[in-house]
Amino acid sequence: MKWLYGARYRSNLRRLFSLPEVPYSDSFVHCCCCVCALTQEYKELKNRGIHPSIGWEGNVEKWKREGVEPPIVPTMAR
Repeated sequence: MKWLYGARYRSNLRRLFSLPEVPYSDSFVHCCCCVCALTQEYKELKNRGIHPSIGWEGNVEKWKREGVEPPIVPTMAR
């Protein structure tokens, strides 16, 4: 059932960045290969200047130190 949570997170991430759900649905990707899905999500965040390993608060602090405005608005619910 962990793939279900991952698929929901992937859907939120995809909506946040306006990414298409092709060629497969979020549920299918997480159900068949959750490692591949998580790798894609991690790379997407890194490419957008967000470092998942330090969390949202860590990224906000990093952006404040650098004088950079956050690239996205934190709209994702926990």
